[in-house]
Amino acid sequence: MPGVAQPPSINPAAPPRQQGGAPTAGPLEAGGARILVVDDNADAALTLVELLGVLGYQAESAHDGERALRQLDIFRPQLALLDISLPGMDGYELARQVRARPDGAALRLVALTGYGQEDDRARARAAGFDEHLVKPVEIDQLTGTIERLLGG
Repeated sequence: MPGVAQPPSINPAAPPRQQGGAPTAGPLEAGGARILVVDDNADAALTLVELLGVLGYQAESAHDGERALRQLDIFRPQLALLDISLPGMDGYELARQVRARPDGAALRLVALTGYGQEDDRARARAAGFDEHLVKPVEIDQLTGTIERLLGG
């Protein structure tokens, strides 16, 4: 539609950015920042990983807090997008555990959640999140937040 900005689409023919837990090299190569997506909805996480790959980031996913903590040591992301409503350890506790790690202060944490009340935002700040975004998030808002937090 003329005059209306369309969001970038995900190219289904593009190579996946994650197979068996390891990022694959694609046309954008490894120059982009590493982002960990933590969401128990596997389809939503994979879609976001693919979108981030199209945008030039290296992205991987985890579907619960325990796996996310393991992925931090393996993948070494600069930023993590965490859902709050996770099985077992919720996103608030995950953020607190990340911040308690020796390297936890350097990791940028973004709550990407359906919880958007002021109390939810206050809990996110108290848990150590740098930013709080409410689903569904606009692509421009997401990319702007990532760029701002990563200094780019």
